[in-house]
Amino acid sequence: MKRFIGFIKKEFYHIFRDKRSLFILFGMPIAQILLFGFAITNEINNVDIAIFDKSNDATTQEIIQKISASKYFSIKQNITNEAEIETVFQKGNVLAVLVFEKDFKKNLTKDNAAKVHVITDATDPNTANSITNYISAIIGSYQKEINKNSTLEYQIETKSRMVYNPELKSVFMFVPGVMTIILMLVSAMMTSISITREKELGTMEILLVSPLKPFQVIIGKVIPYIFLSIINAVVIVILSIFIFKMPVQGSLFLLALESVLFIITSLSLGILISTVSATQQTAMMISLMGLMLPTILLSGFIFPISSMPLPLQVISNIIPAKWFILILKGIMLKGVGLAFIWKETLILFGMTLFFIALSVKKYKIRLE
Repeated sequence: MKRFIGFIKKEFYHIFRDKRSLFILFGMPIAQILLFGFAITNEINNVDIAIFDKSNDATTQEIIQKISASKYFSIKQNITNEAEIETVFQKGNVLAVLVFEKDFKKNLTKDNAAKVHVITDATDPNTANSITNYISAIIGSYQKEINKNSTLEYQIETKSRMVYNPELKSVFMFVPGVMTIILMLVSAMMTSISITREKELGTMEILLVSPLKPFQVIIGKVIPYIFLSIINAVVIVILSIFIFKMPVQGSLFLLALESVLFIITSLSLGILISTVSATQQTAMMISLMGLMLPTILLSGFIFPISSMPLPLQVISNIIPAKWFILILKGIMLKGVGLAFIWKETLILFGMTLFFIALSVKKYKIRLE
């Protein structure tokens, strides 16, 4: 019995000496519960909206102030003409535009009725519906307030219009997200495991001392995954168009170039993971916890980023998938060109250079 107890003590010592095991045992569950708890929400908070106030009277200003004072909306900008509505949506600056009709107060006083139009970006149908419902509730609350001390029943009618996805098809939201996850899975995860397998079996050192230069070995390892990922991207787009009737309003050529850029970004991230992983198991764990969960939760694929706590919003900026999903939605649903998605493209390009530079540095250190 003493030997058995001694054996158990030895196992405890081994676990407590291994910092990675301790992190997996205690750090991962805490990180996951916090991530899931804060990221998974159907509520909306601090959603950026624009105001087009054709009337600009005391009543419309009261409604705008009431909306602005709520925790749900943040007024990003005021627009002055109809043409700006399309532009702010294409730039991705706002998710909704409130349009107050001309002579709003006059119509409300004279006819006891006035109209507010709520135009929402329906590339994310769930968020668009929530925005419309929240705004309608705030305006309804204001209507009750002004009717309390009035003998007449004032009626403020809220009319909604969805753009880019008027039928609110959820597939329009899921296709960009699924495409991003698949490309990330094939490119980053499979690349990191493939290279780590060579290191684990001891064959990587043989390759590196061959006539081929180290960077040629690495490029040779990842090129097949570039082609496999491109084939996957083509298959997804074809299925989306012909099976799910997903529109591609923008340029297919631009879509192809952006997809290749994201594939290369994911591959460079996979190479980086392989440099810090000694075994396939470690590479798989880092890929799953460090890539898959953030891609699903913090990319805006399922849950709106604007509704998350500020720290998670900041962290989401380092998730490559967030920027690629914005690019996909811009090209496929909004029909925008490079002029509207240059910032996201530049960020992905910068991430690629950073991952490659860091990977090269790590490989040099390992080879000394």
